[in-house]
Amino acid sequence: MGKHDAAHGWTTPAARSLRVTETGSIAGFDPSSTPGFDGDKVRGAELLVERGEALADLQELLYANGRAGDHRSVLLVLQGMDTAGKGGIVRHVGGLVDPQGLAIRGFGKPTPEELQHDFLWRIHRALPAGGRIGIFDRSHYEDVLPVRVHNLVPQAEWEKRYEIINQFERDLVANGTTIIKCAMVVSKAEQKARLTERLDRPDKHWKYNPGDIDERAFWDEYLEAYQAIFDRCDSDRAPWFLIPADRKWFARLAVCELLISALEGLELDWPKADFDVEVEKQRVAALQE
Repeated sequence: MGKHDAAHGWTTPAARSLRVTETGSIAGFDPSSTPGFDGDKVRGAELLVERGEALADLQELLYANGRAGDHRSVLLVLQGMDTAGKGGIVRHVGGLVDPQGLAIRGFGKPTPEELQHDFLWRIHRALPAGGRIGIFDRSHYEDVLPVRVHNLVPQAEWEKRYEIINQFERDLVANGTTIIKCAMVVSKAEQKARLTERLDRPDKHWKYNPGDIDERAFWDEYLEAYQAIFDRCDSDRAPWFLIPADRKWFARLAVCELLISALEGLELDWPKADFDVEVEKQRVAALQE
């Protein structure tokens, strides 16, 4: 840990403290914890503004390089139980950067067209182009999460998908995509509170889905399915992180830090001009005001 991390309240960098290899099993994970961070909500909110500026600068670098032909990109995968705050991450963290450098896609129940293809077909079509940060609200892991929990396809079929996913992610990384996978973990008590709020507020009714109550009955099965993807699909090239989601401010700050870490790892610099700068300065100076 460097002085920079300590100054910002992180006793351990988020990329280490939230990695599934460090957090222990999801079943024993505390959704109200703040791993690696010793600040409070007030400090966290201040930090999100400060670090958001750093994120925006790095995203501009990525976008500028993409405009210059660099094929590298970043893919942020968000998975989580209903009400875990995936949409809040998209709005409050994705909203910190220039929207023209973002590619946001949500994945729900497959459409009839999507069902005519293999499960990765719709994912390939949504991948971020060079210079972009892609955010997936749910992802290809839906095909080993609800599909597994509800036995939507035979076990022999979904069992094969873990290695198919691993190969898919290896190919993505080899082609220049940095992958960050975040599992948003909310407690039963907090989920109940958020569902209650959605029903109490007319402006939140659109977010309420009666099916969320039905899914809650499969809580333990989902934890088991999540643990399986961590055990089988976590790697240094495409790491999984557990994001405690009961404290929204911390979840947003944590994801912001993970994005910053990933972008810093690209060691980007401003692309060189493809024109003679001195000549262009003279031409601009000669313009009539």
